Amino acid sequence: MHFEAMKSPLPWLVAAVFVLAACDSGGSADENSESSTWSLIQSRILVPNCTEACHSAGTSVAAQSGLVLTSDVSYDQLVGATPTNTAAGKAGLLRVHTTAASDLHQSFFWEKINAPEQDHLLEEHPEYGSIMPLGAGPLSFGELSFIRRWILAGAPEEGVVADPIILTDTATFRASVFEPLPLLAPDEGLSVRLGPFDVPARFEREFFYRIPDDFPETRLVKRTTMSMASGSHHFIVYSYPQSTPSSRLPLSGLIRDLRRPNGNLDTSVLRQMQDQVFLSGTQWPRMDYQFPSGVALELAAGTIFDLNPHYVNRTDEVRTGEVHVNFEYADPADVQHVARVLQLNNIDFVLPPRAITTVSKTFLADEPLQVFQLFSHAHEHMLDFRVEMVGTARDGETVYLATDYEHPPILEVDPPLRVAAGEGFRLIATYDNWTDFPLTFGFRSEDEMMILFGYYFTESGKRPADGGPFRAAD
Repeated sequence: MHFEAMKSPLPWLVAAVFVLAACDSGGSADENSESSTWSLIQSRILVPNCTEACHSAGTSVAAQSGLVLTSDVSYDQLVGATPTNTAAGKAGLLRVHTTAASDLHQSFFWEKINAPEQDHLLEEHPEYGSIMPLGAGPLSFGELSFIRRWILAGAPEEGVVADPIILTDTATFRASVFEPLPLLAPDEGLSVRLGPFDVPARFEREFFYRIPDDFPETRLVKRTTMSMASGSHHFIVYSYPQSTPSSRLPLSGLIRDLRRPNGNLDTSVLRQMQDQVFLSGTQWPRMDYQFPSGVALELAAGTIFDLNPHYVNRTDEVRTGEVHVNFEYADPADVQHVARVLQLNNIDFVLPPRAITTVSKTFLADEPLQVFQLFSHAHEHMLDFRVEMVGTARDGETVYLATDYEHPPILEVDPPLRVAAGEGFRLIATYDNWTDFPLTFGFRSEDEMMILFGYYFTESGKRPADGGPFRAAD
């Protein structure tokens, strides 16, 4: 384990910015309700991405693949059809499987377009060929989620089985290579380096590591940059309230694994997690977030940094994890608002086996505030995660949507969302529990979560009471 604290300018800028078209256009779940889900897949996904360039009658690609995706034949060519790929056919796959719809990997079409899980295709089934669309960018997370919902519903030709608003998630998967961050000079910011560390084969390793030295003086942060080696599920920087008794604080300089080698949770680590407060984090392999002009995150003197990497290794070999983090300081003269952490967490849900379930939870504010960033956190069973406004003239309006659990968009809201006392957010998450047992809140990627993170500032400028300004309303 290696740790350093230093700082310097960043060589790249990666910002996961999601703009939800419905926020400006007034779009809703009723938009395009006259169109079937399949017709929207045809017109808005297949035609621009597949049909025009390759899969039309007479093209060499259509002749080689035996697949034509023009509207007159595409449904019959996909649904229930045997792929021309010999290996896929021998494995029992259909282009789109309806009798085994809950197992997406039985649909060859899904295997070929699912770029975020391309390692599964390329490493376990190289005989299936390349990710599609060939020679073009991958389908967006929204397009993939829309198709996924259609397949899970049995791939009907008529009827609406997926909300068209899902297509407004236009973020796309980008393959990444771990890029070390430059160290920053001490007067410019703080650099944290964690690792390299081993992630055992067929194991999820999640641990905590308290930096040996607490933060020496109060500073304001205007930019946070993170870079992680492949295989990361998330990385979070936690702290602890200054009122936390020393007896409940973790020892510094020690790795505290959440799971023992046999996979069981370490209850002593779980107890310490109850006191943690979120500072910053991401699920993206690379993140570069700059706070809005005039806004900065406060790191008070004595702040404890408790680092939390979570890596998932589903291979038969030991993998290596590593995380780099930079906090860049702001000039206090440039700051008018201090950013506060928003964390809305729902742990009270049960997902029945072999079912698609939607869970909602409403949170209301106790005081006026302005929210300028939002991002969700869930696990592999999530189909989509949306956030609606509660109260005000925008009541019921969707202001955030994530359709890929591994790459939730980081929504930067400018101008900020104004939330008055008694107003707030409704979290709505839909999950596909394809297992034979119920799922509840849990820490493995195979369990589930329902969390909304973000940043806001209070209009009064005062520090919120312990527990934050939101309360659960249902």
